[in-house]
Amino acid sequence: MQLQQLRYFVAVADERHFTRAAAGLGVAQPTLSKQIHSLERDIGAPLLDRTRGAVTLTPAGAALLPIARRVLADVETARREVQELVGLRRGRVRLGATPSLSTSLVARVLPRFRAAHPGIDLHVEESGSQDLVRHLTEGGLDLALVILPPHGIDPALRAEPILREDLVVASAVPLPAAAGGMPIAELRHRPLVMFRKGYDLRDATLNACHAAGFEPSFAVEGGEMDAVLSFVAAGLGVAVVPSMVLAGHPALHSAPLARPGIQRTVAIAERRESTPTHAAAALRGAIMDFLRD
Repeated sequence: MQLQQLRYFVAVADERHFTRAAAGLGVAQPTLSKQIHSLERDIGAPLLDRTRGAVTLTPAGAALLPIARRVLADVETARREVQELVGLRRGRVRLGATPSLSTSLVARVLPRFRAAHPGIDLHVEESGSQDLVRHLTEGGLDLALVILPPHGIDPALRAEPILREDLVVASAVPLPAAAGGMPIAELRHRPLVMFRKGYDLRDATLNACHAAGFEPSFAVEGGEMDAVLSFVAAGLGVAVVPSMVLAGHPALHSAPLARPGIQRTVAIAERRESTPTHAAAALRGAIMDFLRD
């Protein structure tokens, strides 16, 4: 089994098309097909089903794909690490973060990091925690700022809690003040602007409502952070969000939730079996320094 064969296999799996994969790799299609066949002989099982021109993964191919991604990611990490060690003074770091953390924490850390390390290329992926965890385990990210779920994180990752924050209710109009904050049960009477499925904020809000004994009603659902805040500002409903995201939205009002409220724990996660590059370690340090400051 060769690394080149794994690259070719991943390309075909991503494109689900031999011709497009060959074009993207810059090789002839017969060469690509030959390498895939050689890989299948080495593995001892067909990896791709080529029925009627459509390319799909066989069970063996589906099992190999995440492993191939991790192997290729580890090779790329090793290459970058060696380049840094021999004094090229450049590198790359791929950071994942939820939208709320991208617009708050990450937006404040990156200028400081960029000033200290101008030669390092920064790549930021914004998505929900579940998607970020999957991309991190597959080797597509070096670090990720995620929300720790109650059941814990993927055992392939190590995650260090770095911040615990309370969620608040955001509204286009001032909310009635209540001693000790707004009870969760009050959300029963207010239509919610709800995040798309896969968002930790969606799960946290729904779990709190269910624990209080009711099913909330949605004014609209399926948005990302910017869309949710815009819908709230337009008066469609209220939303449960981290207080930090309201700093750039002076037109929005917020109300704290009464105890026990809704809290979430932010963690910085990385692959357990992978040694971080110098660039990734430097960015991790910059995040921790910012929080300490």
